[in-house]
Amino acid sequence: MKSSIACKEIKDYTINKELVSTYTPNAGDVAVCKVNKIGKHDSIQGVSGNNIYLFPGDEFLAVFGNRYATEQFEGYVPQQPTSALQILGKGGVIGTLKSMHYAFKDIGATEIELMGYAVDSDNKVINTKYYQKSSINFDDQQTLPAKIILSLGSSMDSGKTTSAAYLCRGIANAGKQVGYIKLTGTYYTRDSHFARDCGAHAGIDFGLAGFPSTFMCEKKELLDLFQYLVHQILSINPLDYIVMEIADGILQRETSMLLDDEKFRSKVSGVFFSSVDSLSAIYGYQLLSSKQLQPFAIGGVFTMSPLLREEVEHCTKVPVMTLDDLLAIDIEKIKLSK
Repeated sequence: MKSSIACKEIKDYTINKELVSTYTPNAGDVAVCKVNKIGKHDSIQGVSGNNIYLFPGDEFLAVFGNRYATEQFEGYVPQQPTSALQILGKGGVIGTLKSMHYAFKDIGATEIELMGYAVDSDNKVINTKYYQKSSINFDDQQTLPAKIILSLGSSMDSGKTTSAAYLCRGIANAGKQVGYIKLTGTYYTRDSHFARDCGAHAGIDFGLAGFPSTFMCEKKELLDLFQYLVHQILSINPLDYIVMEIADGILQRETSMLLDDEKFRSKVSGVFFSSVDSLSAIYGYQLLSSKQLQPFAIGGVFTMSPLLREEVEHCTKVPVMTLDDLLAIDIEKIKLSK
């Protein structure tokens, strides 16, 4: 059976078809689905990271999850038993579609049918969150050996991932050990792979803890996930810096929840902010500064325009950094908070 990367840890299971009509799923529950109609997703990411192409009639292993993506889909784990579902994310995240970007109005989401749930030897539905792992409680008293730099943005596709990856390369070029963590989003490993390709000595994401997505997680879940991922990446490599990307824009639910938390902010040494245009760059800079998270530099999509760069530099008085600037960054000269 075809299997998505969100199910990479699931090896031993049986399929319970009877639960389809009686069981209400939770985020992280593993299911077997059949493709009915191809829409936006004609493939999923497989367990080895490759594209697995889908055709009507194919069955595959997937995971229930919520999705928030302003440029793509909004979808949720169903709140009652149902067999009619959609693919929400390429990593194998499924659920019920609520809204989508206008660009997909004609193609729509890929329609799938729930065929059964993956269950263990006790006939319990398998859930990927911390599957065969132990979570770690957030420790606000711990002093971390690596400085954490957040990569934040004004919205989806504002340049957060590219900026984070190039910042990793610039830090590595400066002779420092740097890692990349994607703390929130919808599971798809492309971003962590890109950061490693750019020079990060280690790159991981929330999928390592079995989260299909972080949308609709509570704050404690997010803080504990932060602790788990920092612990994991530091066990791979001793690091001087961790570039941590938080998905979507700074007004998004989980992003805002984290940035408003004083204990989370205490772990942060610096912020790089990415934006699509000058107005959002300036507003984002002001909003972050009001939260005691003033960016040390601003970049992103708008830096392709010299005129927009001038507007931002004039109004914020902080450096605007292009991708070339990030590659040549002297990180030890950057004024970080700690």
